[in-house]
Amino acid sequence: MKIIDIQKAQAQLSKLVDQAVNGESFIIAKAGQPLVKVIKLDATVANPKRIGFMSGQIKVPDDFDTMGKTKVARLFSL
Repeated sequence: MKIIDIQKAQAQLSKLVDQAVNGESFIIAKAGQPLVKVIKLDATVANPKRIGFMSGQIKVPDDFDTMGKTKVARLFSL
């Protein structure tokens, strides 16, 4: 595994990250002392589909927009 000085890593970060993604892990060092190991993450970021996720599981009443209209008017004396 290659060791890269922190200043060189700063200058070539994009290239080094691409290499890590392709399986070429590396260590960043400062003054010859290893600081961190950069490796590819195995986790995938899932983007869950939210719209329609309960399709067919609930039913919205036809009078949904007017439900409780009388009670609300009474509460606010409208």
